Amino acid sequence: MRDAHPSAPRSRRRRNAALATAVLGVAAVGTAFVVAAPPSRSAPRPAVAAADHANGSTPWLRAAGAPPTVIAHRGAPSAAPENTLVSDEVARRGGAKWIENDVQPSKDGVPYILHDTTVDRTTDGTGRVRALTAAQLDALDAGSWFAPAYAGVRVPTLAAQLADLRERGGNLLLEIKGAHTRAEVARIVRDIREQDMSDRVFVQSFDIPSLEHAHELAPDLPLGLLRVTLDADPVALAEQLDLSAYNVSDAALATRPQVVSELHSAGVAVNVWTVDRAARWKELDALGVDGIITNRPTELGGWISGRSN
Repeated sequence: MRDAHPSAPRSRRRRNAALATAVLGVAAVGTAFVVAAPPSRSAPRPAVAAADHANGSTPWLRAAGAPPTVIAHRGAPSAAPENTLVSDEVARRGGAKWIENDVQPSKDGVPYILHDTTVDRTTDGTGRVRALTAAQLDALDAGSWFAPAYAGVRVPTLAAQLADLRERGGNLLLEIKGAHTRAEVARIVRDIREQDMSDRVFVQSFDIPSLEHAHELAPDLPLGLLRVTLDADPVALAEQLDLSAYNVSDAALATRPQVVSELHSAGVAVNVWTVDRAARWKELDALGVDGIITNRPTELGGWISGRSN
């Protein structure tokens, strides 16, 4: 998504990295970090995906009395380098059942998990993702910028992230980053199918043609439209695109909060990004949003636990 990553001081990032390393027992060299045995594939899906809404219209809407879903923005970016497998694992250990990450292709067409259009900010390399080959992306260090403990962490391919989620648990809110051709979307769908993850991936994008390609190629995958500002008629657009969710910025939702009930009446879920304040979590919970995308998944999970007590 388009919001800037919170720029925590390096000293705070080091403390968070040390804490995450202690919790995980991570030897963060490449992706060969050591964690506990993965949960069984038969583990139940998150409540938001399993519970029927009161009117039976869609499984993506919150059931009555259920909390909003915690969606970990780029993993756990305050404790580990974003958009990496170790960041996903930190988020999982913090209780997040859904991970939000971005996908875009290398020069030779391999889908990689990275937010920015260039590798400059979060790796030791430079250049546009689309201008670098898979071999060049594989060679990058995606952890040292965050903290020395993560030296050698790599930029994961989409296939690697899906395999990790399949084995260790979790679900993926996958943003198709920027405009994609039909062939590029087809490669994303192929990776999802090959990893047997179709029932654990929710596709979202700002780019409407990319969503249309995804729907044509894989009509079983749920779709979410990302929005910085509200459309004049979100309900009509959701029906036109066959959306399961309308995923809007918090700033835009604040201008017209009643759109949540309007979309719910049409059977469309609302997930809000990117919200890191407890006071706003409380307001969004009361408003009935279905999911909250946050840089603080562990804290949001703890807040939800306290809310139900």
